[in-house]
Amino acid sequence: MLTAITFFERFEADILSGAKIITLRDEAESHVAVGQILPVSTFEAGRWFCDIEILAVSPITLAQLTDVEADAENMTLAELHQVIGEIYPGLDQFYKIEFRCLTPR
Repeated sequence: MLTAITFFERFEADILSGAKIITLRDEAESHVAVGQILPVSTFEAGRWFCDIEILAVSPITLAQLTDVEADAENMTLAELHQVIGEIYPGLDQFYKIEFRCLTPR
């Protein structure tokens, strides 16, 4: 089970503001439990910036992504597909992890 999670710095403001409320992860980062509280750090520098509570975890494929997921990521569907392709090239199976920020700055 994951005990911490990282996000790219470019997503920090969206997470802290509540605009980003999901993350799409591969199998390796899917092992979280509903109710679990995780410290969140930046991927680049490892700097903690908040804690999140896991609200739901569900499998989802690239083809199943809709505007609902894009809105929850605070981007358009086209942007979401582009970002996912950059982070996970060639991957089709993901885990949608819904969360809420517990400790905004």
